[in-house]
Amino acid sequence: MRPFFCPLEPAIHPSVDAMESRCVGWLDRVRLHRDERQRARLVGTNSAEFYCRFAPSGDEASLEVAAHWVYWGFAFDDARCGRGELSADPSEFLTMAGLMQRALEAPWDPVCENDRFVTALQDIGRDFHRCATPVQVRRFTDAHRTWLFGVAWQLANRAHGRMPSLGEYTAMRLGSAGGPPTLAMLEIANGEEVPAAEMDSLVVRGLTEMAILVASWDNDLQSYAKEADEANTDQNLVNVLKAAHDWDTEQAVDEAYVLRDQVMSHFLQLRECRTRRPASRALHRYLEGLGHAIRGNIDWALGAPRYDDIDGIPAQSGPRHPLVGCTDQPTTHRAGPLPIPAIAWWWGLA
Repeated sequence: MRPFFCPLEPAIHPSVDAMESRCVGWLDRVRLHRDERQRARLVGTNSAEFYCRFAPSGDEASLEVAAHWVYWGFAFDDARCGRGELSADPSEFLTMAGLMQRALEAPWDPVCENDRFVTALQDIGRDFHRCATPVQVRRFTDAHRTWLFGVAWQLANRAHGRMPSLGEYTAMRLGSAGGPPTLAMLEIANGEEVPAAEMDSLVVRGLTEMAILVASWDNDLQSYAKEADEANTDQNLVNVLKAAHDWDTEQAVDEAYVLRDQVMSHFLQLRECRTRRPASRALHRYLEGLGHAIRGNIDWALGAPRYDDIDGIPAQSGPRHPLVGCTDQPTTHRAGPLPIPAIAWWWGLA
């Protein structure tokens, strides 16, 4: 692994330890796990730490609900997306996901009492209605639908044994990595609603997507060594580049870092330009949070067993593939739009 270009300071909420303790209590109450091994894997996601890095000055109660969803998301991904029972059956996944999404949108009445993921998600949904504004809740539920659609797209590729092109993978990864709902919780955790005219502007939309893509590509690179050990040739930025260009792993990794750093550089430049212009306090905090999300995702992965150890449970002998942190120097100074239609429009923003 190489350090990631991220000239942003690390930050974390001061109450992270207390929140993690309460979140584990919530996990034991909703019972997302079936046995102690699953519980250890879920606790080992360090999800409270994860979101405490995204919103280091957030409202503690709202931030805790956001952390509940992160725990839920990792458990759901393991059980039904990444390698679970529906991971190669997109039609069955969509049937289940449609019910899941509706349960979130109307969390007051039981939808499927024998499904632990539905009941836990409804618990989270009710808490969001108590701590967030109606606009924030709607933004989160819409983002949640985007994520489920992205996962279904990824599962459809897997079911057909199809490796997408770089352009297709990029468009899919903007949703499938869980970035939309994760970042939609930023303004909830911060306790400030961003006005629609600002949040829906092309610049803020573009910055949000850049943060999602950088973090998702970082996850691809962080997890690649483990996936290679497990002979996993599924959809991943490195595997996509290898298939597209008939490259070896080193060539594909080199290009992955270059692509990632080009997006990161543009994000930093565009965010700086936007923060110089008049904006609400809520937008300034949101844009700051996008930077915390990129840096926090890197720092969290340094200690998260999920990207290294067997079954996400820490090994006694230490990590097999120690991750590295950040650098202030990009891999490349290559400028201009990436040749990827789904995101080329970002370079026209100002």
